[in-house]
Amino acid sequence: MLASDRDNGDMPMPRNDSLVTYPGGALSGRSVVLLTVTRDDQILVLTESTPCHPVDPRWPDQGPDLGTLAAGEASAPLIDCVIGASDGSALFVGDEVPVRRGEPGWAFVVVHVLAAGGLIPVEGDEVLLTVDAAHRAALSAGHTGCHLAAVALNAALTARWRKPVRTDGLGHPDFDQLAIVSSTIVPDGAVDTYRLGRSLRKKGFDVDGLAVSLPEIAADANHRLAGWVASGACIDLTVGGPRLTDLREWVCVLPEGTQRIPCGGTHLRSLAEVTAVDVELVIDEAIGELVMTTRVRR
Repeated sequence: MLASDRDNGDMPMPRNDSLVTYPGGALSGRSVVLLTVTRDDQILVLTESTPCHPVDPRWPDQGPDLGTLAAGEASAPLIDCVIGASDGSALFVGDEVPVRRGEPGWAFVVVHVLAAGGLIPVEGDEVLLTVDAAHRAALSAGHTGCHLAAVALNAALTARWRKPVRTDGLGHPDFDQLAIVSSTIVPDGAVDTYRLGRSLRKKGFDVDGLAVSLPEIAADANHRLAGWVASGACIDLTVGGPRLTDLREWVCVLPEGTQRIPCGGTHLRSLAEVTAVDVELVIDEAIGELVMTTRVRR
């Protein structure tokens, strides 16, 4: 029976978190369909395991993988891939998810989204999931550049701290984690926004004259980035387990030390894969935010 002919409310909901293989760099994989739900003009497909990176609605910095889902001779493009969750009675997708990851009694899953009117996989089918390798590589480069730029910015802003605060892996005040508002990963780049308001000032950050000093600060960060790229530093993504909710960390061994950042995204494996990483800094005076645009050249 086709999923569209069935009462979605009667379908068995997942009890375990999805198994994910994208942290290890997988670009394809076969798996069994656990659930198919027809919703409006979309088909939502859950599989036991997946190589597809989903967007996280709580911190949507890296967008979803592109690719295809194939069953037998038929295939369909993935139009989205997003994190969902189930309490055993209903499936919540994206912004609908009412709890944080790891909530007891909830299964967190990767939801593959297909357009209605085409392929509708059935529970128990074996399907082949294939990721667009070029798109994945571009986002991985952008995400790696984003983290690297954040560490360089921390170092370039060190002299502006008047009080002791938490530090990053290189021993510099962690401006990135203390001030970050949003982060958007784009192919071969990223845009990060930092709040410069009263809370940051109370922590000891000096914003006086910051706008005038931005060219010097950017030059400092870019000088560090050039040295790190030249070092060809190794990058690893350590994983606490195979499931979607298991802790993962981006680890980069730089000449000055090792930086670790909790991260659920995808990354390059070495800075030898890029020829340059550089940043541009601007201040939006109207809302009191610093915007860092990162570009990665491969």
